[in-house]
Amino acid sequence: MRVLVTGAAGHIGGHVLDALLAAGHEVVATDRVPLDDPRPARVHIGDLRDAELVAAAMDGVEAVVHLGAIPHPNVDDGSALFAANCLTAHRVLDTAGRTGVRRVVAASSLSALGFAWAPTPQSPRYVPVDEEHPLVVQDPYGLSKVALEEIARATHRRYGTGVVCMRFPFVGAGERLTRHFERVAADPGGRNAAELWGWLDTRDAAEAVRHALDAGLDGCHVVNVAAADTSSPLPTAELLRRYHPGVEVRAELPEHGGLFDVSACAELLGHLPARRGPGSRGPGSR
Repeated sequence: MRVLVTGAAGHIGGHVLDALLAAGHEVVATDRVPLDDPRPARVHIGDLRDAELVAAAMDGVEAVVHLGAIPHPNVDDGSALFAANCLTAHRVLDTAGRTGVRRVVAASSLSALGFAWAPTPQSPRYVPVDEEHPLVVQDPYGLSKVALEEIARATHRRYGTGVVCMRFPFVGAGERLTRHFERVAADPGGRNAAELWGWLDTRDAAEAVRHALDAGLDGCHVVNVAAADTSSPLPTAELLRRYHPGVEVRAELPEHGGLFDVSACAELLGHLPARRGPGSRGPGSR
């Protein structure tokens, strides 16, 4: 397929390019910054809020991977973040629907649940947390991801476009991931506890995107995509006891089992992230 990848110069975007090109797809890329990669068939540099740029990038593509967004809430103007992420999501998905694109894979976030960036600590109602867990979001970043998922549903209703919204946790590889594991080991509380120690190797994120493009799916689907274990070397039961006491445990958890239900990822996409964190790695594993 000819696939448009927005946010192609970003951390996840680079790995998605690798995965799609290795699978034989032709890639069209967009980003706000120059892309130092000669492999895409076309590159469009500019802001996704620009309707003409999005229309030009969408020309002739069969599928879209939408990664282009402000990827965190650490900005001075939360309203501007919310507006930018919502407008770019609508611009990309609506243009895809109007031009006959049949499949869109969009990067949502587990922040849509509302735990990660809550101004006061919150605990889930139950674990493992599935896609039906009630949303308690307050922050503009998480709220923009809720809006993305609603835009995806509206796009499917209006145009029949198949959309997969992937709720990612912290995503990293190499030194970025190593530093994250070190921070969690040093202090599993605070932000790490708010994120329920969810994580994902970027290579697994890219493979999940590829599987979502290839899966024979209709409709609009929101899917948790996370590693099967936590980012902490501590046992999961100990993490819950310390930081989320009293939470209902609805399924048996392995010693270092993750707190997000990823069964829908396996069932819908035929894929589960393979890489493991510091607590459940065997000798010599990476």
